[in-house]
Formats: sequence, structure tokens, C-alpha cells
Amino acid sequence: MTRWLTDDEQRAWRAFALATRLLNDRLDRDLMAAADLPPTYYELLVLLSEAPGRTLRMSELANWTNSKPSRISHAINKLEQKGWVRRQHCADDRRGWLAVLTDEGLATLQAAAPPHVASVREHLIDLLTPEQVRHLEEISRVLLDHLAAGPGSPSLSR
Repeated sequence: MTRWLTDDEQRAWRAFALATRLLNDRLDRDLMAAADLPPTYYELLVLLSEAPGRTLRMSELANWTNSKPSRISHAINKLEQKGWVRRQHCADDRRGWLAVLTDEGLATLQAAAPPHVASVREHLIDLLTPEQVRHLEEISRVLLDHLAAGPGSPSLSR
């Protein structure tokens, strides 16, 4: 038997669904306007910048971005053409490939980060009280624990 949403649950669901779509669209547009950088590329540069030696296995990038390996390979090809990333074989696995953030890639990320953070502040963080930010994190972690459950799944505790 279907457990239909109550009126309160329906309003909460619809507000959440629309707000997240509109927020992501705004952040993506702002990032493109400020840095001419697609959000997927920005995310990959961030992940690499935070990794030891600015290096991650291609399979890890796919896992962290919830993407198919072929999609990550295509994105890394584009970043490689720009000189922001280089690939190298894994020393311990001849079939494996690593993506390495170059100095130019790091400089690109460092230039893109301030306007992106300003956009996140303007359209999310600064609209909320500190208590609401804590609640947002709590709610988000509950969703992540449920949706990303399983071995090898990404987590925010990185």
C-alpha cells in the first residue's frame, strides 16, 4: 500500500526539489560566467587539489563524482588538453591510470574558487542562520548516509 505524502510532507518535498534544482543551476551559471569552467571540471580540479600529491586514480575520481569511468576519462582528456591535468600509469597497477593536477590546473582552480565561494555564500550560506546551516548539514548527512551507503561510496569525511 502506498504511503502518500501528507500536505506538510508534500510542501517540504516540492520546496526542497525545486530549491536544489534552482540552486545548482545558479551556481553552475555563476561558475561558467566567472571562470568559464563547467562545474564537472571544477569538481575534478577540487578533488585533485585535495588529494595527496594532487593525484588520484581515475577510478577514484569516477567514484567520488558518481560518474562512469568513460565520462571521467572524457573530462580528464579535456582537462589534459588545457594543460590542467596530466595522466600517468599507476606504479603498482599497470592497467590503472592516475590523474595529476598540474601547477597550471591549480592556478586555474585558485582563480575560480573565490567567485564560486562567493556564489555559494550569496545563494545559500548567507541566507541561513548558523543554526540553519547546522541543520542543513545534519539533513544532508542523513541523506548521504542513506543514498551513498555501500562499500567504496563517497563520503564528506574526506
